[in-house]
Amino acid sequence: MKTPLDVSDIRNLITSGNAKSLKTYCESSHPVVVAEMISSLNTGEAWDVLRHAGFQTRSDIFSHLSDELQVDIIGALGRGDIARLLADMPPDDRADVFKLLPEDRREEVLPAIAQAEREDIRRLSAYKEGTAGAVMTSDYATLPPELTASQAIDRLREIAPDRETIYYAYVVDGHRKLIGFISLKDLIIARKEARIGEIMHRDVIYARVEDDQEDAARKIQKYDLIALPIINGNEALVGIVTHDDALDIITQEQTEDMEKLMAISGRHEAAAYMKTPVIKHFKNRVLWIVVLALFGFISGAIVQKFEGLLLQFAILVTFMPMLADTGGNTGSQSATLVVRALALEEITHKDIVRILLKEARIGLLLGVLLGAIAYGRVLFFGAGSSGPAGFSIGMIGVAVSVALTLQVVTATIIGALLPLFAARLKLDPAVIASPALTTVVDITGLLIFFMTARIILNI
Repeated sequence: MKTPLDVSDIRNLITSGNAKSLKTYCESSHPVVVAEMISSLNTGEAWDVLRHAGFQTRSDIFSHLSDELQVDIIGALGRGDIARLLADMPPDDRADVFKLLPEDRREEVLPAIAQAEREDIRRLSAYKEGTAGAVMTSDYATLPPELTASQAIDRLREIAPDRETIYYAYVVDGHRKLIGFISLKDLIIARKEARIGEIMHRDVIYARVEDDQEDAARKIQKYDLIALPIINGNEALVGIVTHDDALDIITQEQTEDMEKLMAISGRHEAAAYMKTPVIKHFKNRVLWIVVLALFGFISGAIVQKFEGLLLQFAILVTFMPMLADTGGNTGSQSATLVVRALALEEITHKDIVRILLKEARIGLLLGVLLGAIAYGRVLFFGAGSSGPAGFSIGMIGVAVSVALTLQVVTATIIGALLPLFAARLKLDPAVIASPALTTVVDITGLLIFFMTARIILNI
């Protein structure tokens, strides 16, 4: 078994100028493996490895590098090297790299690229970021409906080297309007003389260029597709989104939702933690942390307002952390489930009444259970505690138990309400739900705790 090279081995090959070994390494290893390895090198060293690979292999490896390293490498290359690198890349990856270039660099590079690739770059780069059009590729197979199955197979055999996938072939009319699709399996088992228009599937699942990229990826996931055709406003086929791109989109969107739930702003990229500078992490986190810290002063003001109650019933202080933690946990559970259901389009803000009733019932069940546990805790551990004359430990336990039950119910409802409210205002539910949730639940929880204690203890 061949021993894989490590970073120090690669650097030694570069230093010694061993072009043959570098070429062999690039050509014999998977492009993803090579990309991961040279990502640990500086820009000059990374290009020293890439330039020894064949043109197609070089472009395949380059496609798997991070955006930052791609920009750094391109910034050090001449116009001809950039043009060759882009020409051999898949159309969607090529457009993505092109969009990363500064405006002046784009205008410098375009004339060096062949006319067909140049127009393809301009067309794919024109779509708004985050849409299906921005992530689609123009490498797809089309067939006219009048071909026979035998002729269609011959056609696919001819164009296969230049297409990302030929398992699906899309049937279009003379105006490139999408009228159906056929799989390679369909063609193989069909009669040789059968016409494509007769055996094609007419119920095509598709997306439009302006649709959100996540919606397109979810369709691929939902219908178990290898690729999803993308059409424009004229119903003409203009590209496809493949299953590997859909996986990248879903991973990116999940990373974005997770980080937004934790009040982290900025760009949200998977596997970018170590590559992100400390100062950038600081900028992405600081805003919400400072804002929520300022709102935390409200909680302090509430505690200060009921200072006399706490001095009179010192035992209540010991239950404040439990109240805050339980409210935050139950609210976060509710918010997470609602945010996820909104993202998967299982629910909308119009379902607010049904959702709130459901969460209220769940919260009540949780609240009664936790309230009973809290009551037992007061009786068991508070037996030796002293309180003002005329107030039994059982009465204090009832106050704590009722307060905790109400806190769990309200926290659960608030956790569901915040993302629904954000969706109603066409804001990102993930951004609103978690950052605001903890602060809101803390404030409402303290008010519920102190007001309930005051009412039940009649002070």
